[in-house]
Amino acid sequence: MCNNMKENDERAPLIEETKEILNPFVHRLELNTAYDKFKLVFMSVFVVPLRVIGIMFCLLVAYVLASSGLYGLSRQDLAARPMSGWRRVVKEMVRFGVRGVFTAGGFHFVRVKGHQAHPRDAPILAVAPHSSYFDALPVVVMGAPSVVAKGEVTQVPFFAKYIDYTQPVYVWREDTNSRQNTIQEIKRRSMSDEDWPQVMIFPEGTCTNRSCLITFKPGAFYPGVPVQPVIIRYNNRTDSFTWTWDGPGALKMLWVTLCQFHNYVELEYLPVYTPNEEEKMDAKLFASNVRQVMADALGVPVADYTYDDCRLMHKAKLKNLPCQTGLIEFQKLRHRLGLNLKNVEEELLSQYADIAISNGQITLQDFAKYLGIPESEPALIDLFKLYDKDNSGTIDFREYLIGYCQYSQPANTEDTLKLAFKLFDRGGKGRILLDDLMKALKASLDMTSEETTRIFKQADQDNKGYITFEDFEAHAKRKPEYAKIFLTYQESVKNGTRSRFAHQAPVGKEKAE
Repeated sequence: MCNNMKENDERAPLIEETKEILNPFVHRLELNTAYDKFKLVFMSVFVVPLRVIGIMFCLLVAYVLASSGLYGLSRQDLAARPMSGWRRVVKEMVRFGVRGVFTAGGFHFVRVKGHQAHPRDAPILAVAPHSSYFDALPVVVMGAPSVVAKGEVTQVPFFAKYIDYTQPVYVWREDTNSRQNTIQEIKRRSMSDEDWPQVMIFPEGTCTNRSCLITFKPGAFYPGVPVQPVIIRYNNRTDSFTWTWDGPGALKMLWVTLCQFHNYVELEYLPVYTPNEEEKMDAKLFASNVRQVMADALGVPVADYTYDDCRLMHKAKLKNLPCQTGLIEFQKLRHRLGLNLKNVEEELLSQYADIAISNGQITLQDFAKYLGIPESEPALIDLFKLYDKDNSGTIDFREYLIGYCQYSQPANTEDTLKLAFKLFDRGGKGRILLDDLMKALKASLDMTSEETTRIFKQADQDNKGYITFEDFEAHAKRKPEYAKIFLTYQESVKNGTRSRFAHQAPVGKEKAE
């Protein structure tokens, strides 16, 4: 689950951030004024029905045109060569029909800054921030470039035809080679002498609230060809466009958008970004540098969140934790700590939820209660301070992950467990009795009989009345913090700051050390 960290000095930079979290995956729709409420009622009664009729009509016209233009072509044909002749004329008609859909919905005009580069000068268009399903409008404005789309969209009625007409690059999740095939297809088109349309990507890979630019996926940057960054801005006073993981549903956002007199959209073409030799060899560096250029133009920060953080945020919400619990910049931690997303989702997040009963963060009291150790125990306090990197008095999920991987799990070795088991196994019987455990934990950690009994029952899950080494090892793996606390206690004994308890009772023929 976590790779052991080698040296203390390598651990230091793992938390540079403050507790203040910028959450790009949350959005709140503000409709508080009397004017907003009046407009919703007025538009819903007198305008929205007409807009819906206009939208449906334009959708139908565009669908008929797209079906006609694609007649006789398979998806393999669409990927083999660019359209030409009459089909390209029909493509413009389809684009006009889809533009009518947005016009009927209140997007009467789009303000455009800068100039779109020729496909030979910039084979790829990188569009951000990606915040809405209305981001399809820029696709229409930019001449319907080829989009990179999930294969599942081929099953969506109506829209599958429109997307097919862009000659998209489909990503098939069930294909283990899909990522490489996508990169190769983008590279093939960008270097072809044929008249392929530009490839358009949303490199963030998921919707945000536009408060920052999250990590760009490197896939479309692997070909190492020039990219034109394109910025989208929505300038309405009422933000009914943003569609995030934590926010109003799609239908509500669509309804409020249709209730606006006019929806303001701005598209800005930035200068073509030509990668240097280093960026051509490092797609992540290329993507990061393009992101920074776009963030500077937008006047927003960058944040190393990814789609994986969205998944964790969703899982946290299901466990009744605050949504921001999952915002840990997972990719950054994964590389540094060797984390596995599935284990983090299913094990560590569940563990954290069991401990963090104080407003979604762990206090010393929560930590003590979870481990069944008195709050005054110095070894527990020391471990808590190791986890609590910013000395705030609470541990968030990011700090918990780092502390778990840096301190508790590495301490949970077989040698440590065998030594601890020997100390609790009074008389060397190969098993730990409740009375033995009570005496040992009372002398060492000043634990009450009730606290010790609770720990004993957790370890003795099949109610044998004693704990074998296998039981002991399994419980320690579930709660590796015990190993670190035990080692901290042992260290304090060696340093003479704590009294030794084990010398009071022999372990076999030896005394505990």
